[in-house]
Amino acid sequence: MTLGRPVPPPLGAKPTPQDLPRARRPAAGAAASVRAYGATSPTSGLVPLELQRRQPGPHDVEISIAFCGLCHSDVHTVRGEWRGQQYPLVPGHEIVGRVTRSGEDVTMFSAGDLVGVGCLVDSCRNCESCSEGLEQYCENGPVATYGAADPRRGGEVTQGGYATSIVVDEKYVLRMPESLDPAEAAPLLCAGITVFSPMQYFGVEESDAVGVVGLGGLGHLAVKIAKALGAVVTVFTSSPDKVEAAHRLGADRVVLSTDAGAMAAARHSIDLVIDTVSARHELGPLLRTIRRDGALIQVGMPPGDMPPVPVGLLASRRIAYGSSMTGGIAQTQELLDFWAAHDIAAEVELVAADKLNEAWDRMVAG
Repeated sequence: MTLGRPVPPPLGAKPTPQDLPRARRPAAGAAASVRAYGATSPTSGLVPLELQRRQPGPHDVEISIAFCGLCHSDVHTVRGEWRGQQYPLVPGHEIVGRVTRSGEDVTMFSAGDLVGVGCLVDSCRNCESCSEGLEQYCENGPVATYGAADPRRGGEVTQGGYATSIVVDEKYVLRMPESLDPAEAAPLLCAGITVFSPMQYFGVEESDAVGVVGLGGLGHLAVKIAKALGAVVTVFTSSPDKVEAAHRLGADRVVLSTDAGAMAAARHSIDLVIDTVSARHELGPLLRTIRRDGALIQVGMPPGDMPPVPVGLLASRRIAYGSSMTGGIAQTQELLDFWAAHDIAAEVELVAADKLNEAWDRMVAG
């Protein structure tokens, strides 16, 4: 592993109008009404709503949404478990669909293109992080796809992808390879990039030992990505019924975290642990599995504080403990292209909009 391997630079210069056909100018007029599902309070569940979308501006693309992933962060956000929210709130930031209209100055996309929108729809574009293609760490605050005040639009709260369409600045729209199944690709735009980003930062390469804690939405993608990078993958799970699934997904070894003997056998065997668990849990047993100069990166975000980290375990083998957010636009595009090149797919279940509340309950229950 190579610590701090840089992410790709921001997306390169835009093509000239001669390179891509000029998209048709949006019709003038007021905001458009679209159908959506959202929450009206932390406890309302998801209900049908009518949502107002702006007309595409000069640099905007309008996207007809075909699929939107259900992310555990949607639950935390809507329920106000991370911070207070304004309602109504439409979640969803794993969005895939087709461009229907583009602003007059858009050069990167045109009508009919298959595109995606992830966790970000804007940032300041001027700070050091933005200039390095790390918009997720924007020093003036990235604008999340939903539940965020948009400073370019008078503080209007953004609304996400549990809807029939969305309008986004072209700089924050991803090119979806046409070879990808759009439903299976949607989870890459949050869950996938969230686990890919720390693997790239730590330079995971062939024969590195990667541990994945938890086998949910993030965890199963972490297994597939790590295997595609050539790593030897160990899954740590507390659920015996997930052992077979972990092997099927490609894990080389599965360790029941409730089995003291199995955890002892995994001692000092892992270079990088990606912890996807979004509930409070002890880290000491996991830290004991890490080799000298390894790291544990926590990408699952529990709503409360984690138990204290045993500093002695960190010091004894110079272990790094940290966390990271989603990736920037350029890094997310790299993941999509990598995914297509390796012909791999997320494990998905299609859920109709009127079954969203049931799906959320099942997701929370694991």
